[in-house]
Amino acid sequence: MLRSSQPLTGPNRKRCREDEMLLGTVLDEGERGFIIDTRSAQAAKQARMTGGGTEPKSSYPQWRRLHRPLERGRPLQESFIKLVEACNDTSITMDRWLSRLESCRWLSHVKAALSTACLAAQCLDREEANVLVHGAEGTDSTLLVTALAQLILDPSCRTLTGFQGLLEREWIEAGHPFHLRCARSAYSHARLKQEAPLFLLFLDCVWQLSRQFPFSLEFSEHLLLSLFDNAYASAYGTFLCNNEKERCLCKVKESTHSLWAWLNQPGEKKKCLNPLYSPNSLVIWPSVEPQSIQLWQGLFLRWIRSSQYLDEAWAQIQHLVESN
Repeated sequence: MLRSSQPLTGPNRKRCREDEMLLGTVLDEGERGFIIDTRSAQAAKQARMTGGGTEPKSSYPQWRRLHRPLERGRPLQESFIKLVEACNDTSITMDRWLSRLESCRWLSHVKAALSTACLAAQCLDREEANVLVHGAEGTDSTLLVTALAQLILDPSCRTLTGFQGLLEREWIEAGHPFHLRCARSAYSHARLKQEAPLFLLFLDCVWQLSRQFPFSLEFSEHLLLSLFDNAYASAYGTFLCNNEKERCLCKVKESTHSLWAWLNQPGEKKKCLNPLYSPNSLVIWPSVEPQSIQLWQGLFLRWIRSSQYLDEAWAQIQHLVESN
């Protein structure tokens, strides 16, 4: 599986021989590959007017292009804001709650992300084909798809250590602009143009996997909540800046502590582990049916309800597992 930004064909349909040769060497003679573009065909076409575009069939004859549009900008941020507002309104009726939950479209974004990741995983696993995933810059929805596809396919990514490595590789080193995307929370009245909860959407999708496959992920919901909190406000430097260049210029590694070092301390690590974990070497195919996608209550409702009984139940499960 490969990932990249969009090719810069522009309105004059420029070619890049080096790019064509690079993708050509990935495939053997007679093989076909899939390009999953996380923009709509219309958006990719419009991008040509500003210098972007997509791969023309004539220049990449062995590759089949599939468009699977995923929101990555202001619509996603607005969806997040509407969901949080609905969750915090404790006075609404059941009908009104269901209506607002549907109109915010957050669960639709979760479904779309999981569906696209499943498509990439199916191309790799069932078609045994190479896959290139890209969007516009290749640092948002692209990373969402590649990271989820690896979780679905690779059991090592479902361990605590493997998941941390996946985040480091697919989000931090790959240049997801955390500073721009997570500058404000859903509670802010500011509407910054580049804000978008892509990383939160990824965490929500991972939670959906953990709910559908409760024994297959070594880490718990506590880890996902900690990652969400630290992406928006953190005492650690792991999610600072927008890319590796900025982190080097700001000397982040020299001036701050790592979030992973804190999470891997024995006491904290125990909270992050799933006591029901049983290593599963198989591919885990999530259901994306509407009935299967649920609201992540542990995150979106944690400010308006007590988690005391859930925490006590979880502690009891840990005790039973350890005593056996």
